[in-house]
Amino acid sequence: MNIERVKLSFVPGLEVEFTDRDRAIERVLEWSERSTWHPVVIYGPEGCGKTAWLKQAAAILRSRGFEVIYVDPTHREFVARTDVEEVVTKLSEVVADVAGYAPVKLADLAIYLVNLLLKKWRKKRIALLVDDVFQAIGLDRAEMYTKMLLNIIEYPPEPYERMVVIATTSEGVSRARIGRHRWAEMTPMWNMPKRGFGELYEKIPRPKPDFEDVWRVAGGNPEMLKMLYVNGWNVDVVIERAVRARKLDAFVSSLSNDERRWLYEAIEDPDTLYSRERIPLLNKLVELNLVVDEIPRRDPAFWIDEPPPERDQELGIGRLVAWQTPLHREAVRKVLVL
Repeated sequence: MNIERVKLSFVPGLEVEFTDRDRAIERVLEWSERSTWHPVVIYGPEGCGKTAWLKQAAAILRSRGFEVIYVDPTHREFVARTDVEEVVTKLSEVVADVAGYAPVKLADLAIYLVNLLLKKWRKKRIALLVDDVFQAIGLDRAEMYTKMLLNIIEYPPEPYERMVVIATTSEGVSRARIGRHRWAEMTPMWNMPKRGFGELYEKIPRPKPDFEDVWRVAGGNPEMLKMLYVNGWNVDVVIERAVRARKLDAFVSSLSNDERRWLYEAIEDPDTLYSRERIPLLNKLVELNLVVDEIPRRDPAFWIDEPPPERDQELGIGRLVAWQTPLHREAVRKVLVL
């Protein structure tokens, strides 16, 4: 596909070109021609590449004449691809604010600036890309913020030619909250397919393990690939960091004997969590961002990019439930066997 690929920081000192995701890029091109009729909320495993794709989308939309605002409230980052200097100034001021509520202000400012681009500067093509916003603003505001995004599209202060509004989330709980309404188009993204993940792997300097070994533990997740790289390819260290980050020792200690048994079974087959008595355990695992539930059928029409396989026991993927990566599964396994 003849698209200029943006360069992204993989780790300090190593930049890589945006890799693969051809079908997801095609979706952006489609939206640039017909707009998004609802905010598109992309969800999927943490570190699966949503941010990289969103930054690539910003470059594509700007090349097609859009005024583009990309904000990442959680990390206080923004990209303003616009010739309106006031937009850049206002975003810079909020990012520089050291107050604890700056992420919320940045999320709200993005919407305000879109209205300003329409009303004050009469811009006709607008794109708003908001990355991992619901973690930044809190679950209690997730539904309201989604409705605000919809209002930009449906009730703009001035007519526009085209508008693209996209938000991303790794929060399974926020997806459930938003999905109760018809205010957004919920679309999943999975970890990278093997071919694309291999292209990314090849861009990492040697020495490094055999690709098949990396694939089996990272499952196509770019963030897990980065974690392996920065930790000297030591899988045990990465697993231990995952255990500590999610406080899995305390989580497992809180489980009943039945729940521990169910968790053992879910390590082998995550779909076993889909029974009435096990749903509360499934919900806990979703809340901890260990698994993804309610995975749609594998028709590409329901996915932003290539869907995962129907089942893959090696990677921990079931038909309805999947471990976010094999490393997430192994972190739980480690605590269970202690």
